Amino acid sequence: MVPRVEVPEEIVHREHCPDTGRGAGHRPAAEGGRAPGWKARRRLLRNREDLTDDQFATMWNTLLGGGKIGQTLLTAWIAKENLRNLLALARTRADHHQVGHARWQFLTWCADSDIPEVRTLAATVDRWWTEIDAFIDTGHSNAKSEGINRVIKLVARNAFGFHNADNQRLRTRCVTTRRARGHLRTA
Repeated sequence: MVPRVEVPEEIVHREHCPDTGRGAGHRPAAEGGRAPGWKARRRLLRNREDLTDDQFATMWNTLLGGGKIGQTLLTAWIAKENLRNLLALARTRADHHQVGHARWQFLTWCADSDIPEVRTLAATVDRWWTEIDAFIDTGHSNAKSEGINRVIKLVARNAFGFHNADNQRLRTRCVTTRRARGHLRTA
């Protein structure tokens, strides 16, 4: 179950704008249109290494100048980047000292933030640390089996008309082996 999150009023973008009949996101910024995070939304979804220096500076300065909401978004983005740096060590065969330092950097950043969602993320990473450490050590995960399981569940959900168990198994097998036949399409 997904926890309910209270969204600050400044972030809600689809309230009705009486002047234009459109959402609040279409109002000019001077009239209270888009929040600072909304302006930088595409950059917030991108990784640091995918941003040019100018794009990064624009995002950073927009969020810093956006008050509490902008700083909250920036804190969450930095936590995401610290977690990405930690998980990227799986490709580098890093020693335990480097992994421990990256973990400490992520956990202390999250603990020092006053954002409950970031602290929850840190608690989740800490709770699953044994499995994450195994991934970093070996570079192996169960992502392929999880992906196949997701496709099987999707096929079962879409196959509500099949009353024959053999047809259901055949359909599942066809969908999960398409990649071997050269044309994987899960939809």
